[in-house]
Amino acid sequence: PVASQEAIKLLGTNGGGFFNANSAHPYENPTALSNLLEMLAIFAIPAALCFSFGEMVGGRRQGAAILAAMTLLFVLFAGTAAYFEQQPNPMLAQPGVDTAATALAPGGNMEGKETRFGVAATALFAAITTAASCGAVNGMHDSFNAMGGFAPLLLMQLGEVVFGGVGSGLYGMLAFAMLAVFIAG
Repeated sequence: PVASQEAIKLLGTNGGGFFNANSAHPYENPTALSNLLEMLAIFAIPAALCFSFGEMVGGRRQGAAILAAMTLLFVLFAGTAAYFEQQPNPMLAQPGVDTAATALAPGGNMEGKETRFGVAATALFAAITTAASCGAVNGMHDSFNAMGGFAPLLLMQLGEVVFGGVGSGLYGMLAFAMLAVFIAG
């Protein structure tokens, strides 16, 4: 019964989940490969709409430019989230907890992360789901470090124009483009 709902949850960027743990539950997201496929599914339609826009206006380069702008912003925010989440929690360093990466410990801020995926994949999933206004999660966004949580929060506050939901990112970026041309003119 879960498989039929996963496509709706991810491709339609509807978020939520069949189980309370959402995409952190092994029945919804059992392996690293399924985690990657879920992340790709979230961005599939919003990215394709950029190409559709290029075809509709008769200029593929316009669609590619919008996709490039979205991708550049996304890479910036995802890199920020991943970098700062791989740093240890400063509150754990005060009492002397060893937070270094070793063969038995992943290091970084593992609080609120799914241990099957680790820090980097959870931070990437958080950036993707907030960029696309999806709502599917595989880790607790509230458990991120201050700067690691800043990236998903800012992606939400931008109005989900970085890819956005099904169509909302495209019209948001087009509105920003028209506003930029108006201000520059």
